[in-house]
Amino acid sequence: MSPPLKLFGTDGVRGVAGEFLTAELALALGRAASSIAPADAPQVLIVRDTRESGEMLEAALAAGIAAAGGHALLGGVLPTPGAALLVRRFGLDLAAVVSASHNPYRDNGIKFFGPDGTKLADGQEREIERIVESQEAEAADGRVRELHGAGGDYLRELEARFAELDLSGVSVLLDCANGATYRVAPEIFRRLGARVEATAVEPDGRNINDGVGSTHVEGLVERMRGGDCDVGFAFDGDGDRVLAVDRDGTVVDGDELIALAALHLRGGGRLPGDGVAVTVMTNFGFHQAMEAAGIEVATTPVGDRHVLAELLSRGWALGGEQSGHIIDTGFVPSGDGIASALLTLEALAGRDLRERDAMVKLPQRLVNVTVADRAALDAAKQVWEVVERESDGLAGRGRVLVRPSGTEPVVRVMVEAPDESECEAITARLVEAVEQELA
Repeated sequence: MSPPLKLFGTDGVRGVAGEFLTAELALALGRAASSIAPADAPQVLIVRDTRESGEMLEAALAAGIAAAGGHALLGGVLPTPGAALLVRRFGLDLAAVVSASHNPYRDNGIKFFGPDGTKLADGQEREIERIVESQEAEAADGRVRELHGAGGDYLRELEARFAELDLSGVSVLLDCANGATYRVAPEIFRRLGARVEATAVEPDGRNINDGVGSTHVEGLVERMRGGDCDVGFAFDGDGDRVLAVDRDGTVVDGDELIALAALHLRGGGRLPGDGVAVTVMTNFGFHQAMEAAGIEVATTPVGDRHVLAELLSRGWALGGEQSGHIIDTGFVPSGDGIASALLTLEALAGRDLRERDAMVKLPQRLVNVTVADRAALDAAKQVWEVVERESDGLAGRGRVLVRPSGTEPVVRVMVEAPDESECEAITARLVEAVEQELA
């Protein structure tokens, strides 16, 4: 028997459009997803980002849904969290997002959300893979129609959540990555009273994430340094991430934004369980700040799926990643870059972003060491002896993290220490140990 298909990665099905992610595969995924929905004629919302392959894959996905008896509702260009929000708002059975997030335009992807707004469980994704492989989906007559006003519905949800946030007199610079936020992000800031300057809002199908957005903040940094805006925000291609930049051009990453939000929500009695979930990559300074504030921190593997699972299991609301993928389940069970930017301004309560004081970041050094076999790390006795020694030396002051990459032949060495020189020295000793035993 041939091995089962492995279509789904950590964030849906993703690959080069027209090569791996073809119209045929999108159609098959639509048929399979429609087949696993609990309703006989499931209603499935589809949104996409601005890639040139998006319309093709949207059409194929919708055709597959309809061919299995579903009703495909085309919401057009909308951030990923819009799908997670509206599938609940309208009581739909599924939502699908056609996007490859922060990847280049040649890539695209398809990810599915259940009726509760969370991504499908691993078992459901495996069942979709099985149906695609076996071609078991039954034929039926469904429909494809446009869902007019999806962007307006998403904006109204944002307005309702941040109804008390008055941005009058605030000057905001937005980098929309030529992606899914290019219309809705400037609009919501304007509705809340801000003076808005927006860049990367002219998508042509190929310029999404091209030197812009949260993975390329250099342009935003320069514009903040040379302009008169109070704060800058950079979103990624599908709008589920955000990084901030203050008026001095300093980048404020997800760790600091989550710390700001945690202290703000805790102060207002809106942090369920007085806890927050972050990943192993989160800066040690975050942990120190939360401990001082009496906020419990749960640590997960890298990936928003793991963060969300931890939040749901504990009944908490706030979590995220250093990359700016921030989840507030009190609004939507997905990363939402726009909502996170607004939450940051709500937390600042009129203060300048330069005045943020939620945490003090420790110097961090990350080195990828190429190795012959990353799986051999587990048995690398000498490496772990060095890790233990360095960890003991940093106890209470910093930390060491050594882990294999999940996809590359490298071992990642990360060190956080109170000052740069100590950080560099410890990193050098760890890299040397990994190279001697594994390279």
